[in-house]
Amino acid sequence: MSFLGLVKNSDNIVFFGGAGVSTESGIPDFRSVDGLYNQKYDYPPEVILSHTFFMTNTEEFYRFYRDKMIFLDAKPNITHIVLAKLEQLGKLKAVVTQNIDGLHQMAGSKTVYELHGSIYRNYCLKCGKFYGIEKIINSEGIPKCECGGIIKPDVVLYEEQLDTDTLENSISAIHNADMLIVGGTSLSVYPAAGLIRYFKGNKLVLINKTPTQYDSIADLVINDSLGKVMKELMPNIEN
Repeated sequence: MSFLGLVKNSDNIVFFGGAGVSTESGIPDFRSVDGLYNQKYDYPPEVILSHTFFMTNTEEFYRFYRDKMIFLDAKPNITHIVLAKLEQLGKLKAVVTQNIDGLHQMAGSKTVYELHGSIYRNYCLKCGKFYGIEKIINSEGIPKCECGGIIKPDVVLYEEQLDTDTLENSISAIHNADMLIVGGTSLSVYPAAGLIRYFKGNKLVLINKTPTQYDSIADLVINDSLGKVMKELMPNIEN
């Protein structure tokens, strides 16, 4: 059955997405040829974006974070828009994302599980007070709370655990879905990639430019641009 046919015959769809969802909004993919992992810094990005580095080199962390992790000019692309529309139609029940850019919510999606957190949430390590993104971008050096504590982005760094509630909600949504669309991810980052194993339905669709280790168990594999696939779907989802 075609991708459109599978969507039309489903009413409990979950979308699981990675960096490829946001690249068409101008946000770089960490692992692509021109992504962050292939750029040169004093430290590799995976070192800078670790809990240890944040605690021991906080100012250097924030130099990198402000420069390479925050893209406030980015706008939702066709994939975000189509997913929000599918939710409005009652077909899509949840978006599970590895991205931290908030673009799904900006497009109108309501049920979004952010496995790796969000740049829009930040909190004081000392008193727990929450701050918006403005506090980070409008401060220099290490952003400090009014209590004097260091403010940390509510994003999951290397060496840190995923949020338990978010993880459990994601597992539940995927387990109960009758269709799982996986898009824009190589399914190589764990534990997030392992969530696909909780899907018990028979409509697993993988959309990615390159093959993944899960292609053999998918019911439909589309090796193409996610934006192109969603653009073709858009005019037909209400018919």
